[in-house]
Amino acid sequence: MADAALRLTALAQELLGEPLPVRIRAWDGSESGPPGAPVLVIRNRRALRRLLWKPGELGLARAWVAGELDIEGDLYAALDVMAGLLWERGGEAKDSVHPVRDPKLRAAAKGLLQLAGPWPPPPPPPEEVRRRSGTLHTKRRDKEAISHHYDVGNDFYELVLGPSMVYSCAYWEDGGNLEDAQRDKLDLVCRKLALKEGDRLLDVGCGWGSMAIHAAREYGARVTGVTLSVEQAAFARKRIAEEGLTDRIEIRVQDYRDVRDGPYDAISSIGMAEHVGSVRYREYADDLYALLKPGGRLLNHQIARRPEKDESAYHVDEFIDAYVFPDGELAPVGRTVATLEEAGFEARDVESLREHYALTLRRWVANLEKGWPRAVKMTSPGRARVWRLYMAASALSFEHNKIGVNQILAVRPAEGGGARMPLRARDWKADATGG
Repeated sequence: MADAALRLTALAQELLGEPLPVRIRAWDGSESGPPGAPVLVIRNRRALRRLLWKPGELGLARAWVAGELDIEGDLYAALDVMAGLLWERGGEAKDSVHPVRDPKLRAAAKGLLQLAGPWPPPPPPPEEVRRRSGTLHTKRRDKEAISHHYDVGNDFYELVLGPSMVYSCAYWEDGGNLEDAQRDKLDLVCRKLALKEGDRLLDVGCGWGSMAIHAAREYGARVTGVTLSVEQAAFARKRIAEEGLTDRIEIRVQDYRDVRDGPYDAISSIGMAEHVGSVRYREYADDLYALLKPGGRLLNHQIARRPEKDESAYHVDEFIDAYVFPDGELAPVGRTVATLEEAGFEARDVESLREHYALTLRRWVANLEKGWPRAVKMTSPGRARVWRLYMAASALSFEHNKIGVNQILAVRPAEGGGARMPLRARDWKADATGG
């Protein structure tokens, strides 16, 4: 009798104490759950073995990446209800339930064992990071983490990001398109930095060269871009040559900690500081401060998390850590501002772009879904599934204010404390070269 879906629905309802808000379709063809709800498709009972071995987010992620779990219907709606069901309830459950002593959990585990099939669990999908042991955020380990994320094929990223090849949130106006919004974001950064002809700009974590090209072409800056990704650097150099800007832009495969040719007039760090890690963030701030001339500006564009009541309880999201950004960490925006100021910077402006990132991510997901067969061919089915889940879930996190993104404009004060900023610095379209 095909009844796996019914049994799974009953087990879930017993554990949750309320009806399951998604419909389940199991590997045996059975279905159960509310009609019209998003459908959680369990294609293979190996998914249950993964959950028994790694309960919670990592087990679910492995089953998703392996193609054993899927969602039919509105992906965002399904993730929304599942986030409330699993992740948001998870903290409460950990505080109140012991998995060995609680009879409900023991009974559910027994029921899942009967459905899951032969032990042991399958190995993790090949897309899961294989990290070295040892100290976090050494130069070698950071290079490996960056390679895992970025060296997956420039063609794949171009399909997702579009021709701009900008991998951070765009700056939207009503009715705009992705390319215009990304151009506007790059221009916003240049205006905040008050770039002018001949200025030396250091672009930390330069990606595929979009910021460097915009600053050199539109503002006449001389740009040094650094990245740890060999593939990014090769792509950026090719674009720069095609633009005829090789005399203005140098791209290096180099750790920011090894840059020693300051001082620079300005520094941009767009979507890079998330990789630095809390143990290195003060070092990062100190290094950038030392590389700026007095009166020089830093534009730090960085994703932020909400503060924890107990900051020691913060832990990196398991799925993101294992499949997307190994060793990446988020900090509250207040902590970032404080660290920059502890290093000697003066914070002059903080602008939240949270809603802008949600819009950007939804466009990237749409690009990926539209080009799905090509994306799978360029990387792997598992890698494409990682990016679809990660970007859709992140869009919801920005929309629900679980995470944010901020541009922090900071200045290395000149002698006597001068910041060389206009009195009304928020008018970024105006001349920003005030005394």
